[in-house]
Amino acid sequence: MNIVVIASAILLSGFAIYNTACILVDSMGDLNAVQQARFNSMLFNYLLIFTALTIITGSVFHYYLTKKLTGPVRQIISSTRQMRKGEYPEPVNNTGHGEVGELAEHFNGLVRQLKSNDADRNKLVADLSHELRTPLTNLIGYLKALREGDIEGDAELYHSLLNESKRITELVEQMELLKEWGEISSHYYSEFENEDISNLIEQCAGMFKLQLNNKNITITTKSEVHELRLNPEGIQQVLTNLIANAVNHYQGDGPILIEGVIRNDFYHISVSNPGPPVPEVEKERIFERFYRMDCSRDRQTGGSGLGLAIAKEIIDAHNGEIGVVSKENINTFWFTLPVH
Repeated sequence: MNIVVIASAILLSGFAIYNTACILVDSMGDLNAVQQARFNSMLFNYLLIFTALTIITGSVFHYYLTKKLTGPVRQIISSTRQMRKGEYPEPVNNTGHGEVGELAEHFNGLVRQLKSNDADRNKLVADLSHELRTPLTNLIGYLKALREGDIEGDAELYHSLLNESKRITELVEQMELLKEWGEISSHYYSEFENEDISNLIEQCAGMFKLQLNNKNITITTKSEVHELRLNPEGIQQVLTNLIANAVNHYQGDGPILIEGVIRNDFYHISVSNPGPPVPEVEKERIFERFYRMDCSRDRQTGGSGLGLAIAKEIIDAHNGEIGVVSKENINTFWFTLPVH
């Protein structure tokens, strides 16, 4: 359609130029009838050749530009049809510029995000099914045995069944918390407010003093007073998880040390405790969901392998970093929060 419009405009323009030139030359009166007819014929041939060349060249150039501009759009349409069938298409070739190129780039980003979300969801369902299978199998086995009269119930058995039920409940609650902070991290929103970070550190450390006194473990806090913009409940959750982790894995002598200092526009918080060193290959994986370095011990103590994963999601939502350092018999879990 565009080529037809362009060709029509060129033909009309050429016809108008031809008539105007013929009229002007005829009005001058310098040519006789034979010369005037020859001039008209020659001008017509030149205009015909020029018009044909212009239409062909313009059509080829227009076709090339249109194909280049609409190519990504056609690929997006085809990819959208694939997505409607439940298939993930290949990335669109982003050869355009301006709005078309930006559209293709955003579409490729959307497909990558959907793939990532789908993979995370499948992994989460598989991991959750694996984690729930053991306590549910235990509960079902004991309940069937009680129903059939194969065993008799006593206080110790009921206590074990109650612990298994609590572990399932705790696992589901932690999954809900992890889902909440995962959504916050993806959508970049949360209820942030100005809070003195040193007060949060003292409050979280205070919650463990009774438990630590019973175990004859001391806890020491050293934190610089500074106001940060953060989500108080989230940071309290991170600190609680790290302190609980330090208590559960405490081995040796010395206090649990919590420090908070400002370093290069970041507030650096660390929780250190004596204990077996974390192997180098484990330092990244311990922040994965359901990952345990000592599966048997964590299962006995009710661990779900989600505490550090939740902490990482929360810190990511605050645009900070989290990690662990092991030196000799001291493990230090740390995280950072932007000062500004």
